[in-house]
Amino acid sequence: MDTFVIEPKGPFSLEEAALFGFGQRHDTSFDGTMRLAFCVDGYRDQAGVSVTQGDDGLVRGTIWNDAGGAPQAIVAQVARVLSLDHDATGYQALGDQDPVLARLMAVAPGLRPPLFYSPYEAALWAVISMRRPGATAEKWRARLSQAAGFGCEVAGQAMWAVPTPGAIIDLGPEGVAAAAGIEPARAERVVGVARAAQAGALDAATVAALASQSEDEARAALRAIPGIGPFYADLIVIRAAGVADVFPLNEPRLLTTLGRLYDRPGPLAPKEAERLAEAWRPWRTWVAVLCRAAGPRLLGITV
Repeated sequence: MDTFVIEPKGPFSLEEAALFGFGQRHDTSFDGTMRLAFCVDGYRDQAGVSVTQGDDGLVRGTIWNDAGGAPQAIVAQVARVLSLDHDATGYQALGDQDPVLARLMAVAPGLRPPLFYSPYEAALWAVISMRRPGATAEKWRARLSQAAGFGCEVAGQAMWAVPTPGAIIDLGPEGVAAAAGIEPARAERVVGVARAAQAGALDAATVAALASQSEDEARAALRAIPGIGPFYADLIVIRAAGVADVFPLNEPRLLTTLGRLYDRPGPLAPKEAERLAEAWRPWRTWVAVLCRAAGPRLLGITV
């Protein structure tokens, strides 16, 4: 087993990341270890990884399988998933300029955006979960992973990574439908996501580079994948590619939370939210995630 160490630049809390709760994970308790299982960038291999954080702030990881002998790629991906590939000192300084952000950072110390393992896995979650409760989608994804994915023990727990795009393509729509227990139309979209990933359209570097040039073009490229609408295109760009400065345009709950945080009579209008977010550059993604995650804690509400 390979081990590695990542030194966060700026505040970071592994516990906040582990308990964040979204899409690919919904842990309700934290025993000091965060366990990950994912398709490694390039989508030909899978890995199981455990990470811990000591009192010194350092993040220490163990790779529980060699995933085709690509430890450096795995470490880089873990850093991206935990948003440890950014120096967060500038982000933390935003709290000195905005009392609302300072209070949010205080109730969620060290929170950075935890990401989907990759744009591929975010898109896969999008088409599996569309118009279904999260618990149902998790069950479908687990079935698919156990039928055609990769399983290993990670720090004493059995973990399953989703299938590689190649494995899903080999199953075909009928095989995906049978393995996951989903309807044929949804299975077709799962295979469509796999084909897009195999063609390179869902590489993290590709999506991030396109988003840095044009957020609208990045969204449009993702919406060309069957089953990916505006909300999920934003999800993939903002919560899977590792970009730090894209503002969500299709999150009504964020607008509601911002309205309450900034003492407005109702949700912020999208244009007003965009104007407010100008002061958050180059950290608009991170602040939006902070507001959505820590806003309810600060306000004592459910949104």
